[in-house]
Amino acid sequence: MSDVKIKITDREGVSHEVDAPTDMNMNLMEVVRSYELAPEGTIGVCGGMAMCASCQCYIKSDHNLPEMSDDEEAMLAEAFNVEDNSRLGCQLHITEDMDGLEVELAPEDL
Repeated sequence: MSDVKIKITDREGVSHEVDAPTDMNMNLMEVVRSYELAPEGTIGVCGGMAMCASCQCYIKSDHNLPEMSDDEEAMLAEAFNVEDNSRLGCQLHITEDMDGLEVELAPEDL
């Protein structure tokens, strides 16, 4: 399998079902950017280094995702609009286990 289906709800509340490649070492933030599901300059501001939380999302489905790194946990501890199901999209690399994943983009910090 080279693509998985992921359902992404954008910041306007619109749901998008997208194909995400498992063979390109992409992360969730890069998938959101490639489908232009957030205005340019509002997601992945730090380039995927877990340093800005602009790619924060809420995990809506019951998927077994990799544990949070210390960097991701520290960034979310300082971010706005954090929920129990918050993750940084840049830290979630697309794998076959993510087929059917449902996420919602967190509101943009203003």
